[in-house]
Amino acid sequence: MTLYYTLVFFILVIEMGLFMLLLIPLPFTAKRKVFTFISDNPIISKILHWLRITFIFILILFIDSVNRVYRVQLEVLAAGEQTSKGAAVLGHERLEVQARKFYSQRNMYLCGFTLFLSLILNRMYHMILENMHLEDKVKAFESNKSFKEGKSAEVAELQKQLAKKETDLQTLKKQSEQLHKSYDDVSDQLAAKEVDGEAKKVK
Repeated sequence: MTLYYTLVFFILVIEMGLFMLLLIPLPFTAKRKVFTFISDNPIISKILHWLRITFIFILILFIDSVNRVYRVQLEVLAAGEQTSKGAAVLGHERLEVQARKFYSQRNMYLCGFTLFLSLILNRMYHMILENMHLEDKVKAFESNKSFKEGKSAEVAELQKQLAKKETDLQTLKKQSEQLHKSYDDVSDQLAAKEVDGEAKKVK
């Protein structure tokens, strides 16, 4: 295996180790310390920056290995056509083609799994950070008694104001009904007086 594929294999082993470390159930405080250290440390941020650049090169190696697999597959098909036509393919030539096919497929799988595991690790890291932030919010909400008391006092005050508005509304309704009744009474009295006045004029 060439030097750069050895480095890719080494990165894959490191990623597998990190993945296993992320799967270990840790207490919340220890997990918080570890992830705070990873998020805030400038050296780790530089390492992550260089790793992103390294993954770009691994992507280029992956594309190159896929291209080689395709070319070797074409050579295997061509060798198969030669044997079907009756041309003899020597054993070492066939072995060489099969070996190149094996190495190109190995390099493709190595680069592909390294890239895939890097995406999984990145997403898992961000999901754990989001989960920790949500747990912090829940704990802050549960532990903040003054917030709860303030909210309950505010709710009680609003309920009092609502009850006062309801009584005011009922009072206004009663007053409106009384005014309507008295208006009807006055209009009836006026109508009766007008009828009496007209009756007197007729007499």
